[in-house]
Amino acid sequence: MAGSIPCLRCGACCARFRVGFYWRETDDQTPAGVPLGLTAPLGHHRRCMLGTDQARPRCIALEGQVGVAVRCAIYAQRPSPCREFTPSYADGRPQERCAAARAAHGLPPVTLADWVDDDDDCHPPQAA
Repeated sequence: MAGSIPCLRCGACCARFRVGFYWRETDDQTPAGVPLGLTAPLGHHRRCMLGTDQARPRCIALEGQVGVAVRCAIYAQRPSPCREFTPSYADGRPQERCAAARAAHGLPPVTLADWVDDDDDCHPPQAA
């Protein structure tokens, strides 16, 4: 389905990896930070998103059905690992972690064509 951001149909990364981050990213420490109530302690100076530390991870902030239609309920407040995660071809290149997360959910890898919009306003940067 060309013409939209593939992540809005995917969500596999949110239901595959533990999302651990420095504890000061939470809203009790940083204005507009990650909601503390959606996190759990992860050692002395780290926290993780609830649900991502399970045998079958799924972030508490992930809404929808993986591979169909999803959204992050705290997108503007998401932690640094989520902000730093690069989906395949968002930077013009395939990404191993994206492909692995999708494969774990029975989804094919994202291709460059998945990012192309018929109106020409949804193109990722081209590979160097």
